[in-house]
Amino acid sequence: MTYVKAKKNLGQHFLKDQNIARKIVSSLRAEGIDHVLEIGPGMGVLTRYLLENETFTTHVVEIDTESVDYLEINFPDLKGRIISGDFLQLNLSELFEGSFAVIGNFPYNISSQIFFKILENRNRIPESVGMIQKEVAERIAAPPGSKTYGILSVLLQAFYKIEYLFTVSEHVFAPPPKVKSAVIRLTRNQTATLDCDEKLFFNVVKTAFNQRRKTLNNSLKGLMKAHEPNEMLQKRPEQLSVKEFVELTKWISGL
Repeated sequence: MTYVKAKKNLGQHFLKDQNIARKIVSSLRAEGIDHVLEIGPGMGVLTRYLLENETFTTHVVEIDTESVDYLEINFPDLKGRIISGDFLQLNLSELFEGSFAVIGNFPYNISSQIFFKILENRNRIPESVGMIQKEVAERIAAPPGSKTYGILSVLLQAFYKIEYLFTVSEHVFAPPPKVKSAVIRLTRNQTATLDCDEKLFFNVVKTAFNQRRKTLNNSLKGLMKAHEPNEMLQKRPEQLSVKEFVELTKWISGL
């Protein structure tokens, strides 16, 4: 098998520029990390450079059986470390002991779901480097006040330092996507737990941004038992920082 045909239903766009592949892999610091999990390796353009680093053990998860066959033939060093399946369905606690990093050219149609899964496992994933749609990368890295600041921005920034590393042209892929791509790095911050009810915090953030044109006073009505005045409620969700969302969650839980 010399190559794998990209499948539209899996959102496959194979990176063909070796310099960019090397740059993505070198963006992963992986300090003190024994295991790295690559999502959607395809034909192994990133895998090749990951395997050169002997400070950690590389594992890959691939949903496309044709790609799995290709990897088994062309990357014998990966023997026993190719997981044939859907990353979103994996029970990550059964894969490794301790912490691990995540890397990949993430399928654009599920990139947000990948980040939510990383969030769920935030205490075991200290670092992630991902190539995603440029628009989504900008949204995740956006500061408060920005039009693109949203649910993923707040939830990821609550637990990770976000770095927008570089933009990638659509012309370095086969087939080329219709959009530009970007590489971002997530590094776990010092926040072990939020100073509020975390389940309520997630609910407040999602509810607020699902009606982002409304003031918080209107969008969060269903979560508030009483309507005592609070100046934050006069704002729209994109105007609040992570810290202010934490404060608002504490205020709501105390009503």
